[in-house]
Amino acid sequence: MKTIAIGVGENENIIQACHIFKEKHPQTDIKLIYSDDDLIKAVLDNKVDAVVRGSLPASNIMQELKERYPKLSRATYVNGDGYEFLLSPVGIDEGRSIEERYEIAINCIDFLKKVGKKPKIAILAEGREDDFGRGSEVSNSIIDSKKLTKLLKENTTEDVTNYFILIEKAINSKSNVIIAPNGRVGNIIFRTLVLLSSWPSHGAVTFGIDSIYIDTSRDQSIDGYVRSLKLAFDLSE
Repeated sequence: MKTIAIGVGENENIIQACHIFKEKHPQTDIKLIYSDDDLIKAVLDNKVDAVVRGSLPASNIMQELKERYPKLSRATYVNGDGYEFLLSPVGIDEGRSIEERYEIAINCIDFLKKVGKKPKIAILAEGREDDFGRGSEVSNSIIDSKKLTKLLKENTTEDVTNYFILIEKAINSKSNVIIAPNGRVGNIIFRTLVLLSSWPSHGAVTFGIDSIYIDTSRDQSIDGYVRSLKLAFDLSE
């Protein structure tokens, strides 16, 4: 029997999602967690096969986990129009440097290979290439996107393309790893696609940790939490 722990906060969609999941997987033991501390204990408990954040606040949990696992990062698993991709960084304080985004991209590549998929990486910036000079933030973002693209091409054999701000081209090209210029932009992309436009999301896969931990939005739908439970279950298998 698999044991999955899930955090219960103010969004009661979690409870209904657990009932739906249990109907399809009756042999799974679902443990409901009501505090940050208990969720962290579940992540560190070898008897728990997987943990889903559910609707508990993320900041304290991620801060505690990062103290134990300094190279912790995450990527949201989005199922787009006929294909799926990893989007990262998505935490507002994540992916602040080229080095951080490089490590995130490498983790995404390794994950996709482990689940039998060929990585195709899209790098994003905060402007088109010819927008250089339209403010220091835009120019620096364009420079950084070029450096990151070059770094990945030099150190991997994967398909890597810099789409700058043209996320529509990255999605239309079926890229299955999309690296945002920083976590704030990534978070806005996530909310626009998943919470506003209802693209299905399975939650965020967490890298750099020994346990299976699926990060989720506090504002997710019932179906969204069911997908996160299924992802946790599948990865534990």
